[in-house]
Amino acid sequence: MTSTQSRVAPRPHPTSGRATAAPSLPRPPAPSPLPVRRTRVAGRWRYDRQSGDWWWSPEMSALYGLTADGRRPCTEVLVAAEHPDDRPRTIDALSAAVTGAEGFCLQIRLLTDGGEVPVVFIGEPQLDDEGRVTAVEGLVVEAPRPAEDRVSALETEVAQLRTAMAGRAPIEQAKGVLMLLTGCGEQVAFDLLAHISSHTHRKVREVAVDLVASASGQRPLPAEVRAILRDACPPGSGGH
Repeated sequence: MTSTQSRVAPRPHPTSGRATAAPSLPRPPAPSPLPVRRTRVAGRWRYDRQSGDWWWSPEMSALYGLTADGRRPCTEVLVAAEHPDDRPRTIDALSAAVTGAEGFCLQIRLLTDGGEVPVVFIGEPQLDDEGRVTAVEGLVVEAPRPAEDRVSALETEVAQLRTAMAGRAPIEQAKGVLMLLTGCGEQVAFDLLAHISSHTHRKVREVAVDLVASASGQRPLPAEVRAILRDACPPGSGGH
């Protein structure tokens, strides 16, 4: 599919006009993929201040529904596809970019047959050698939907919870072993686990697994752990 273009005036409320060839300026590099669960549409666009022409990439045209009805890109099409509450911000941002060389990054909502689609609308003025704005170029990237964000966050939270629960069982068992061995309370048993972990440079869970395995007769304790426990509960202290 080829790119589409149309002529509009360089003011906040320009009108559509004739189509021109796509600009010969080098195209900006494709944006890096966003870290989300599905591919996001990233459309590119360019507005030429001198000629008043718009150029949209095929992805941009598809995102704004131009592939089906044959309309040409122009400011009216751009803002008409947006939620009414977002249109004034887009017009103001485009006007400030053209007349004041101000870049912008807006989060807006597109109106589609499938409902509202949140997108990020980005624009950057292009200047000549004298600092005058000759064009505005930018991207439109489909943003993650809030519902998808919640699902993704929930999946991450569940995975973290499962990992934490899997690591908790041996720690609780090891605390019980130490409580029986030293006659201490639950908090002191955990503090002793943490003390062993710190002095052996091993994770608390790893120390707990070794203690439980030793108590069940599966394997002996590492020498460094055994030495710390000997200091904590020497023979004749009432421990086993």
